[in-house]
Amino acid sequence: MRTAAGVVLAGGRSTRMGRPKAWLEWHGSTLLYRAAAILARTVGGPVVVVAAPGQELPPLPPGVSVAADPVEGLGPMQGLAVGLAAVAGRAEAAFVCSTDLPFLHPAFIRRVLRGLTPGVDVALPVAGGFRQPLAAAYRTSLAGLIKDLLDAGDLRPGMLFQHCEVSRLGEEELLADAELARHDPALESVLNVNSPDDYATARARRPPQVVVEVFGALARNGGDGTRAAHAENDGDGPPAIRAEHGGSGPHAVPAATLGGAATAAGLTLDGRVVATLNGHRVAPDEALPLVAGDSVAFRPADAAG
Repeated sequence: MRTAAGVVLAGGRSTRMGRPKAWLEWHGSTLLYRAAAILARTVGGPVVVVAAPGQELPPLPPGVSVAADPVEGLGPMQGLAVGLAAVAGRAEAAFVCSTDLPFLHPAFIRRVLRGLTPGVDVALPVAGGFRQPLAAAYRTSLAGLIKDLLDAGDLRPGMLFQHCEVSRLGEEELLADAELARHDPALESVLNVNSPDDYATARARRPPQVVVEVFGALARNGGDGTRAAHAENDGDGPPAIRAEHGGSGPHAVPAATLGGAATAAGLTLDGRVVATLNGHRVAPDEALPLVAGDSVAFRPADAAG
C-alpha cells in the first residue's frame, strides 16, 4: 500500500440524482467525505479529490487534497487523467472511485490493488455483470496516454482498455480473498446510488457491525465498570443508539462512524479520549467511516502512552 494512492472523482453532474452527490448526507458527514476517508485509511499514498471547474466541495478529511479539472463536460476519463497526474510523482498506482459508493470496503480496495501485478496497467473488477472502471486500480503512468486519447476525442474508458494491459477481476476471483468474502460477500463495494430512491434505500440501511471496547477510567465511569451498547431502529432514518450498563466488553454494535461508536460506548470524542481503529491510533474524527469487521477501542488520554 505504500506506493498506492487514492483518487475520488467528484465532478459528475448528478443528473438523475437532481443534486450534487458529493454533498449527500451520510451518517453525519457526506458521501464524498466517506469515500475520501475510506481511501485515506486504506492506501499508504496521497488521496486526491478531482473537482469539476468551479465546483464547490463539502469539507474533506484531513490530508486529502483537491485537484481542479480544467475542462468541463468530458466525463470520467478527463477526471481520471487529472487524478492520476496529480499523484503520479508520489505513487505508482491509484485506486480510483466515484463519489457515490456508500458501501466501499477497504478489503475490496486492497484486493483490487493487488491485481496490479507486474505488467498489468489496470485491475478492472467485473461485478454484477458490469465492468467497474470507477472502482478500479490504475498505474499512474497512464495519465499521459489518457490525455492523448482525450485529445483524439476518445472519451470512453473502454478506449483506454484497448491500449493497455488490463486484468479483469471477476466475482469468483475477487471473493477468493478471504477478508473480502467475509466482510463484503455481495460485493456491495461497487453499489452506487444514482437516484433519490437509491440514496434513500442505502441511507436507511442499518450501520455495519463493529466491535467496541472501552478501557480504564472511561469504563469505570459507567458505574459497574462497563457499558454494553445496543441499537434500536426507530423506523425513520438512522438507528438511535442507546447505551446501558451491561457485561464486560468487547461488544458488537452498529456504527457507521467513529463518533457513532463513541456514542454507543457512552463517550464523547474529546481531549480525554484516545481512539484506536484495528489497533492503530486515529485522530478523534467523529466522521471517520467504519466498516464491517472494524474493531474500535477507547482509552483515557492520560493512559494511552
